[in-house]
Amino acid sequence: MINLIGTYECKADTKGRVKIPVALKNQLDPILQKGFVVRRSVFQSCLELYPMEEWNVLMQKVNKLNRFKKKNNDFIRRFTAGVKILEVDGTGRLQVPKDLIGFAGIEKEVVLSAVGSIVEIWDKDKYEKAIDDAALDFADLAEEVMGGNDEVELS
Repeated sequence: MINLIGTYECKADTKGRVKIPVALKNQLDPILQKGFVVRRSVFQSCLELYPMEEWNVLMQKVNKLNRFKKKNNDFIRRFTAGVKILEVDGTGRLQVPKDLIGFAGIEKEVVLSAVGSIVEIWDKDKYEKAIDDAALDFADLAEEVMGGNDEVELS
């Protein structure tokens, strides 16, 4: 499992190509040859870039769902809608498909945000708004998600 770090600003050209910043590309070097999968985010208007190995692990979980249950079948269809395989070209660029650029509202300024083992691809203005909106209740969210209980673990 890879653990990516950093938030990077870059540009998309008119054809939807995004040059991966060197610091991020260096982190991705060990897995570049295996390719990536890009998909629409479930909760935000951004894209999620999965290294192929991470995507395969996720799809193993999805494939265990009983497809004879309508909600599972609907979920799988929506979850995989618009999924594309991407490769980094020889100049370090990703060619993001037009339909996914439209979904994420990507104009010219792009933010690549490492989130654990994936990279979120955002329009810069939408990213800044999402961060600003989340900042209002981040302390409460952090306490709820990470606060746990007050018991001290002794080793």
